[in-house]
Amino acid sequence: MNLSPIMPSGPDLTPTALSLCGMAAVWQQVLAVDARYNAYRTPTFPQFRTQYIRRRSQLLRENAKCGFEPGLRRQYLRLRSQLLALRYGPLSEQSSFRASSVRSSRTTLDRMEDFEEDPRAQGARGHRRSVSRGSYQLQAQMNRAVYEERPPGALVPTSVAEASRAMAGDTTLSENYAFAGMHHIFDQHVDSAVPRLQFANDDKHLLACCSLDCTLSIMTLSPSPPTVKVTLKGHAGPVTDFAWSLSNDIIVSTSQDGTLRIWNTEDGRCIREVVDPEASELLCCTFQPMNNNLTVVGNSKHLLQVVNISTGKKVKGGSSKLTGRVLSLSFDAPGRILWAGDDRGSIFSFLFDMATGKLTKAKRLVVSEGSSISSISARSWISREARDPSLLVNACVNKLLLYRVVDNEGTLQLKRSFPIQHGSQPLHSIFCPLMSFRQGACVVTGSEDACVYFFDVERNTKAIVNKLQGHSGPVLDVSFNCDESMLASSDATGMVIIWRREQK
Repeated sequence: MNLSPIMPSGPDLTPTALSLCGMAAVWQQVLAVDARYNAYRTPTFPQFRTQYIRRRSQLLRENAKCGFEPGLRRQYLRLRSQLLALRYGPLSEQSSFRASSVRSSRTTLDRMEDFEEDPRAQGARGHRRSVSRGSYQLQAQMNRAVYEERPPGALVPTSVAEASRAMAGDTTLSENYAFAGMHHIFDQHVDSAVPRLQFANDDKHLLACCSLDCTLSIMTLSPSPPTVKVTLKGHAGPVTDFAWSLSNDIIVSTSQDGTLRIWNTEDGRCIREVVDPEASELLCCTFQPMNNNLTVVGNSKHLLQVVNISTGKKVKGGSSKLTGRVLSLSFDAPGRILWAGDDRGSIFSFLFDMATGKLTKAKRLVVSEGSSISSISARSWISREARDPSLLVNACVNKLLLYRVVDNEGTLQLKRSFPIQHGSQPLHSIFCPLMSFRQGACVVTGSEDACVYFFDVERNTKAIVNKLQGHSGPVLDVSFNCDESMLASSDATGMVIIWRREQK
């Protein structure tokens, strides 16, 4: 099959900026259609499929810049879909449905405004929360089992976990994590790395990413076709990290320009800019899970600091020094323990005082001297059979590391390691399942070999469950939507790919 797109014969009208955007969206749909059928191409030469998609993406981007009439492109898309269906057979499309997001009764923005109007209310009623009380009671019940009366046993849900098996419908692990087809490709940040991306909380279709081109993007996957909803502009340097509030109404971001910015996610407006008093690059950030007025920020001068975003001021007693540049942060679900990783190979645990925001240094683990800790993810597996909290770590040691959290001070015990290519890039990884009771358990990570890897944490050998190929550079971050039907991945070339769970 010819890799080159069909070109219209005869002259085309000069397109407007709007038609250019529309045509680029059509070309992305063309690539998504090709990607869905890619598994059927040359079954004896799988390496060709990767080469095909990469070259196809390059040709489509080049032709999108030429400015051909979007109407002709849509006609081409329909014809190509029909031809592919005739050759390989029809593929079922995933049904489109809107997110049924869990929203708080009051948003983070509302609470910020209340705080500014009457700051004395903070001291009278304690720290404000940005989600409903019912949500906290549910989360508290789930996490109480983690720290109280924790029985010895498996680290994660196992293949003999009958309760989880029944809830999952008795499907196999390979079926649960069979992500194959490309749903969409975003390339608005092309030629600049996208170090972080994340789906909004409890949402199936809302996604954000940050880029080294000094901007952030908020994208929506529904209604079709997927589009860039708003671009957040204001940082004067590469954006290094960001985080959604629990109610998804604001995003905080850090940048090498030495500022923390707070954004309204609806209109892209910058609500507040907080300048680092040390005039250092800000490298990572995360919200305190139980109080979204507080954000923890790490900088290039080894400093960890808790910031009250309602006032823009640092919290007294909420700072600590690490041995190196602070690159990664993660709270446990109750928000009592914070882990921080630096570029010297150390992971520190801190006890977080919920009433004051004070940090108390607890434990230190040297993973590998001089190797950057680029990602930390904490997770309490929601399973009746396995309650041990875990920590997933990307370190520049060509391995993905899985630790067990053994006490209430955040002490870590290494349980598993998985081989990946990771020597210098800021790679990230995640746990899965997130909230569902799918049988078994996986960890998913990017890799410097341009692939996304799914690892089964139970297997001692041949742990790779799935491997996604399609990126043309190191895969830096991965993120699931709330029902795990979509997986997003970003790379060092600026491409964001949305993968669709394979429908059996």
